[in-house]
Amino acid sequence: MYKYPVIVFEGIETSGKTTNINKVSSYLSKINRKFIKIREPGGTIYSEIIRKLILNKKSKFNFKTDLMLIMASRSENIDKVLKKNFGKKIILIDRFIDSTIAYQHYGMGINENLINKLNNFILGNFKPTFTFTNIVNKKNMKIRLNKRNSLNKYDKFNYSFYTKVQKGFLKLSKKKKNYFIIDSNNNIEENYQIIIKKVKRLIS
Repeated sequence: MYKYPVIVFEGIETSGKTTNINKVSSYLSKINRKFIKIREPGGTIYSEIIRKLILNKKSKFNFKTDLMLIMASRSENIDKVLKKNFGKKIILIDRFIDSTIAYQHYGMGINENLINKLNNFILGNFKPTFTFTNIVNKKNMKIRLNKRNSLNKYDKFNYSFYTKVQKGFLKLSKKKKNYFIIDSNNNIEENYQIIIKKVKRLIS
């Protein structure tokens, strides 16, 4: 379908998105396909510095500051990585524009139109080809968070916040095409097979 698609993995904390993107990375390496993997916030040298500022558990930044820092990180990624590789390599992104809307709008109440305008200004014509949205229930989220060696600022919100954010992701998935919901409460290997099947179709 697409030689070099842009594939995004979205979802709240512990929803399995990073596990799934890593599995896809391994698969693409095995079949010798050219790809890059990037995360948000983060990615470039400066974007990783911004990531540390945002996620620091001692951070006292307000919601508006977080939004601006996320956009600054994205701007660096677009300029230095994503546009340069677009159409040349498969691009895998761990969180992207929908995370900003889900967290900053649905979770934190920042105006969605403002977020969209900032994204349009930064991204231009760059858009994802396909999005995997990963979901997780409260029980499994708590179990997985308890297993983490360290928690960052975004791991420490109350569950009502994550509920709002996850509902936001699901609303976004209904508004747009080329979305697929992955229920991470199900068997990991079964989910992996579903994802790889979708990826094969995308890159065929």
